[in-house]
Amino acid sequence: MDSGSVVEPERYEEQHVHQVYEQIASHFSSTRYKPWPIVKSFLQSLPPGAVGLDVGCGNGKYLPVNRDVFIVGSDRSTNLVKIASQHQPHAAVVADTLALPHQAGRFDFAISIAVVHHLSTPERRREAIREILECLNEGGRALIYAWALEQKDSRRGWDEGHEQDVMVPWVMKTGKKNPNEDGSTEKTFQRYYHLYRSGELEADIVAAGGKVVESGYEKDNWWAIGQRDPGNKP
Repeated sequence: MDSGSVVEPERYEEQHVHQVYEQIASHFSSTRYKPWPIVKSFLQSLPPGAVGLDVGCGNGKYLPVNRDVFIVGSDRSTNLVKIASQHQPHAAVVADTLALPHQAGRFDFAISIAVVHHLSTPERRREAIREILECLNEGGRALIYAWALEQKDSRRGWDEGHEQDVMVPWVMKTGKKNPNEDGSTEKTFQRYYHLYRSGELEADIVAAGGKVVESGYEKDNWWAIGQRDPGNKP
């Protein structure tokens, strides 16, 4: 979806992101259990006692990575938050990425892994990053991941020149005891993604009032670590 679409972005994302994850939560969670190396390294580098956020935490797989820090996870999916809440003593709440219920300037760190690419306009993606950065205290860092356009070596085969706004299928077994009307035992859900091109994530962080500390590419994703930049007013 682009910014000129006649469909309201909120309705579009509700249909093609939020409703989908609410329905596939359990199946999705069963496939998400291994921390990505750079995210794990970022979390384990934090000092004991640090308090931070996992914005779009999904099933909460990153909450227990460093047991010496405390993380408040949040997600739009009630069903995923129920799963994430099992990672005690950490917390998980239902919240919108564009309206985080946290006090500004209070957190030492934040992660947002594979989340902002589900927002369907450039303005909403930057606003999501701005919300995250505003939660950080002075010196706090946020690690943000988004799917890359440049994936020519992946099974998806996307690369430069491909459409950046795509629908990605999620296929889930319905169970043989309850086949679909056509007799099939699988159901396919379509999820919206914006594929980030090289340099785009860094540009969004700057546009959101931040500065980029470090950035790179890992497993078909662009990632960047950003901080609040008092001298950069969006």
